[in-house]
Amino acid sequence: MNYRHSFHAGNSADVVKHSLLIALVRALQQKPGALTLIDTHAGCGLYDLGGADAGRTGEALQGVLRAFADANPVLDDYRAAVQAVNVGAEPHFYPGSPRILAQLLRPQDFLILNEKHPEDAYTLRGVMRGTSAAVHERDAYELWLALLPPRTARGVVLVDPPFEQTDERDRITATLAAAHRKWAHGVTVIWYPLKDRATHWQWREQVRKLGIPKLLRVEHWLYDSDQPGIYNGAGLYIVNPPYAFTQALPPLLEALRAALAPEGHQGEIITDWLGG
Repeated sequence: MNYRHSFHAGNSADVVKHSLLIALVRALQQKPGALTLIDTHAGCGLYDLGGADAGRTGEALQGVLRAFADANPVLDDYRAAVQAVNVGAEPHFYPGSPRILAQLLRPQDFLILNEKHPEDAYTLRGVMRGTSAAVHERDAYELWLALLPPRTARGVVLVDPPFEQTDERDRITATLAAAHRKWAHGVTVIWYPLKDRATHWQWREQVRKLGIPKLLRVEHWLYDSDQPGIYNGAGLYIVNPPYAFTQALPPLLEALRAALAPEGHQGEIITDWLGG
């Protein structure tokens, strides 16, 4: 599956991913200790929803624009993060994870971004100018391991690949196993697309067999049954989510399901622990 982000910015997967990411970081920030936030596949950092790429798919109509049309206050933090890069009531630009994480930084926190594609890395540096973020241009999986453990005791690694390579899931699984050995108490968030349940079930079992003790699976399925050959939703594996985050998760997930359900479908949220 090709998931070059400029074509899909602001879609339903972004709404879910960024809503949960904001809640996760804020839960960790309930303690005053510094955090290191690492984004391994940072992309361009900011996307024009009226541009040629996003306009070709129109996926923001079923994602961020639905979230903005929804009145549920549980989604206020997400809407505020998007509004921060816009002027006016309706979003014309969409912040990628780098810009959202930069908004969340406290003075004691650190933000490290990585983007392998040279053109996107160049754009990212421009988008992040004026922030404290460090930007790297390396292989994401090598950087993931090289930066662990980070300089601070606590932190988050966000892994959000484009899934352009056939071995993407295998590289994620192998790197996650090695990363957990280096930084067992660290928080890791891995995003993935959902196309059909059978294929994903195989990968889920591979991840389960890693035996990581505290590994939460959250999946957002858009449709009430698999829609063959199309995008069906997205999921997150979250290693070591803090208690404050998991306690606040049910109402957030229900708000996301209700806001993003396509016409004629209820949608489905699945959460469970894959721990060893």
